[in-house]
This record gives sequence, structure tokens and C-alpha cells, in this order.
Amino acid sequence: MTDTRFKSWQSVQEEVLARIHSRKWKPGDFIPNEADLAQEFGCARATVNRALQNLADEGLLDRRRKAGTRVATHPVRKATMYIPIIRQEIRDRGLEYGYELIRSEKVMPPREIGKSMGSGKRIDVLHIVCLHTADGRPYVLEDRWLNPKWVSREDFSIFSDTSPNEWLVTHVPFTEGNIVFSAISAGKTEAELLSCKEGDALFVIDRTTRDKQETITSVRLTFFPGYRIETTI
Repeated sequence: MTDTRFKSWQSVQEEVLARIHSRKWKPGDFIPNEADLAQEFGCARATVNRALQNLADEGLLDRRRKAGTRVATHPVRKATMYIPIIRQEIRDRGLEYGYELIRSEKVMPPREIGKSMGSGKRIDVLHIVCLHTADGRPYVLEDRWLNPKWVSREDFSIFSDTSPNEWLVTHVPFTEGNIVFSAISAGKTEAELLSCKEGDALFVIDRTTRDKQETITSVRLTFFPGYRIETTI
């Protein structure tokens, strides 16, 4: 009789995970091929393929063409990160949000940023510096370079009232990007804008988002002293 438990790729994935966690399939072990698993589970091979590929994408299986599939020796779980709207982040903490535009101008950016936004050519880029506040206190300084391709000249004025962070999240989708987390010591500018002392430790996020290979925006977010970030795995 056909086992009706395995009609979806999710149910096949759960069974594969159960065998990994119970160590029926140990790290480094090759697992049965798709055809054999499909026959065992009484489902389509495509269903097994999707389940195994999803686990491979999560770092739990190592799949190699012609060599087969085995349990990863050193599993690496991938974390999914999203770009938060700062206004919402502050309000979710029960604090009153404030926004101040410090600078908005179209200028020649640093060489690497300009080239990444102009298909190898240096172009003028929109430079925006603004401050987000929580209950009237500095929360994060946003220093952003924005490819003018993604915002019309008529829309430049929107950043007087709406942060580029929020506008980009809600209006411009991206296909890839990279994030760097670091710490810096507050200089004169950071101390003045974030109401802290020079030399105070500040948490920094440098983030670049792209549409395929073309950079949409590069931003440095510098947070108030004591800021911390939490995530789940």
C-alpha cells in the first residue's frame, strides 16, 4: 500500500530532517538517490528533488552532480535578513518617531560608489544625510548615496519629509546586496549629531543593495551609543 504521508515536498523534507536528527543519516553519509527515495515514499521524484534542494539551500545537505547527496559535515544555516523601516522600528519600541533632513544634494561620490552606479563610469549621485530620532533623542544617523536612476528629479523633494530608508523599502525592489556590521569610535560629527562624546563606541551598519549588478544605493547607518541588534536562528 502506498504511504499517503509523503504527497508534499514539505512532508518529505520533514522525514529527511527526522533521519538526520536521529542520526540514521550521519554527517558525511550519502543518502539514497532521488529515484530510490521517491519509490520508498510513494511520491514523484520532483517532490523529493524540491525537498532535498530546499535542505541543501539551508546548508544541511551537500548536493553534487553525479556524486550524489550527503549530509553536510559542517551544516551552515542561512539567516534571512530584511531591511526594516526605521520609523516603524522606533514606533514598535513604543517611542515617538522624528526625522530631520540634514543634507540632500547631487554630487560626485567616492570613486568606487560612482562606478558601481554608473556601469563603470563616474556620475553625479544623490547624497542624503538625515537623522532619525526616538522620543526626541538621536537614534540613528543615515548617510546614503542613491543612484539617481531610481528616483526622478521631481521626487528629490520627498526626502524633506520622508526618509530615504522608508521610500526605498516601499518603492524600489532589489535582487541582491551585502551588509557589513562594525563598530567605530565617535568623531566630532557623530558626537554632535548623536549627542554623545567623542570616542564613544557606536554600532554601524554599512549596506549596499543592487538590481542585478547595478548598485541602487549604499548607506551607512550609525546608531546611538548602547544600540544593539537582535535576530533569531
